[in-house]
Amino acid sequence: MNAGRADAIVQAPGSAVAAAGSAQAAPGQEPARFRQVLGHFCTGVTVITTVDSGGRPAGFACQSFAALSLDPPLVLFCPSRTSATWPRIARAGHFCANVLAAGQRDLARVFGTSGADKFAGIAWSPSASGAPVLAGVLTWVGCEVEVVHEAGDHHVVIGRVTELGPVGTEAPLLFYRGRYGVTAAAPAGGPPEVVDTLLAWPRHADWI
Repeated sequence: MNAGRADAIVQAPGSAVAAAGSAQAAPGQEPARFRQVLGHFCTGVTVITTVDSGGRPAGFACQSFAALSLDPPLVLFCPSRTSATWPRIARAGHFCANVLAAGQRDLARVFGTSGADKFAGIAWSPSASGAPVLAGVLTWVGCEVEVVHEAGDHHVVIGRVTELGPVGTEAPLLFYRGRYGVTAAAPAGGPPEVVDTLLAWPRHADWI
């Protein structure tokens, strides 16, 4: 996003790098342009949950969740620095990432709204740490907070995986261009994709 860095780009003969640099938005337009461009990266949707020392559950909808490492098993998520839920997760020191299924749009909307009693009428059961596992989720991952980094207007929270839930057969809930959506799952019987730079599991159905 720093326009000054464009000078460091070396254009190869016949490439389109210069054209990409010339399309940069004016500084005042960058936040909107950033959202527009990054909105074209399709993500899944999780609900990050915890329970405090008084047994009160907390959680928020989060699309910025990803697998980070297989050895040791690590994941990450990125709460806003203005999040009211993140301090409760930080104090608890543990969380559960609930991966939402295609039919759980309403659940995503509930946990994507601030200020409400998000757990009112929501069925859940405790993980080993006590963090809520929401009923009907595609799968879930229980974690301890390993380390937290500040990154602009967000935190990058790295969690060490301590539990792995069972996996369902539904399609996942997706978020694309500011809207929830679903897509047909690829057949699970074929071999996994061979991509050295992506985390891969022995079977398609084993991807997080």
